[in-house]
Amino acid sequence: MFVFGSGVLIGTPASGSPINFGLVQEVSLNFATTTKALYGQYNFPVAIGSGTRKMSGKAKMARVSGQALGSLFFGLTPSVGGAQTQFGETTTVPSSSPYTYSTINHATFVADQGVVYASSSLPLKQVASSPTTGQYSVSAGVYTFSSGDAGAAVLISYTYTVVASGESIAVSSALIGPSVTFSANLFASDPTTGKQFSVLLYNCVAEKLSFGTKIEDFLIPEFDFQCFANAAGQVCQFNFGDAA
Repeated sequence: MFVFGSGVLIGTPASGSPINFGLVQEVSLNFATTTKALYGQYNFPVAIGSGTRKMSGKAKMARVSGQALGSLFFGLTPSVGGAQTQFGETTTVPSSSPYTYSTINHATFVADQGVVYASSSLPLKQVASSPTTGQYSVSAGVYTFSSGDAGAAVLISYTYTVVASGESIAVSSALIGPSVTFSANLFASDPTTGKQFSVLLYNCVAEKLSFGTKIEDFLIPEFDFQCFANAAGQVCQFNFGDAA
């Protein structure tokens, strides 16, 4: 049979609900076996013994899913809400005292992310109090500037809390040893017959998570995992839609 496309990959935590990895772009499964060759007087072995085996996989997915990454990699359930960044909020320093500005999201303000002059993009320096020209101070989302910057247009960036929307995963350091296990189901179809090919992975452990951004492209997280036997000794099962 033929198999076309990236297929669908679904992971199920040991104690949880199935989760579609989401818009999978590429999935690879790799098998490796250690071998030991026995040599005599000649340069080719007379016997080869098979040792341990290893099965690993990699999934590249276009949808950034808090449920998938939280449950399958970190073993955590995402919480509702989180932090967002307001980048380059535009304002003008008042022309008279007090030289202060309350950000749009000052009620849920978390941390300052910098201030620059709108005209030159040159940064202002944050100080604890009593700023002079080219400086500012901030407290609870309220920015204070110097009289020397009166009338200057500035761009303010900061993080703030969102309570009712989105998700967040708070990752903490944990003891070495315990692992997050999940089963997985990868399936795809033959475009000529519609028959399905699939691989069932009975026990998996996430090994590596990586992602990066670049101009004019989508973020594609890479999720690496290893497979191992379950309590019944089962590692995986291949299923073919045809008999040839």
